[in-house]
Amino acid sequence: MSKFKEIFEHKQDLLRNRPDKCRVETSADSHLVEDFRSHVKTRGFDVILDQPENMGGSDLGPRPSELLLAALAACHEVTYRLYADAMDIDLQDIAVSVTGVSDARGFFAVDDTVDAGFSEVYGEIKIVSNASDDDIERLRQAVNRHCPVLDDLRKPLKVELKLNRSKDQPAG
Repeated sequence: MSKFKEIFEHKQDLLRNRPDKCRVETSADSHLVEDFRSHVKTRGFDVILDQPENMGGSDLGPRPSELLLAALAACHEVTYRLYADAMDIDLQDIAVSVTGVSDARGFFAVDDTVDAGFSEVYGEIKIVSNASDDDIERLRQAVNRHCPVLDDLRKPLKVELKLNRSKDQPAG
């Protein structure tokens, strides 16, 4: 049994028998440190997000929207790997490329009828596998149903960000 199939089956068993373990919280803390450069901490990792120089950034990291695309691509790869092993489907290699299309008029408030974010995301999943076409289709359907980032992007998601304002303290 593969390592990933073992993990998959262990987690399924745990979640069936321990409903208190079902809720998973993931967090990220970000701080804008200079110009458009943010330092983000998540699960012990430090990530720099920035804007290109033509946007006033220092180009020391990806833009937030690029990180969103990277999250989708990597999550798809992980989900393919996990489900291929869980379903005993041969998967020797996987790579995902995604592209997001947006209209800058939305971000820069040129046209309030234009959304600020992506209007579409498209891409390609490249796999190496000797599995049958039917098995690959079963795998594709399972991944499209269970990939967390894909799920987040496809459905309306409740997002609530509360504003906490502080005022400068006078020196002295």
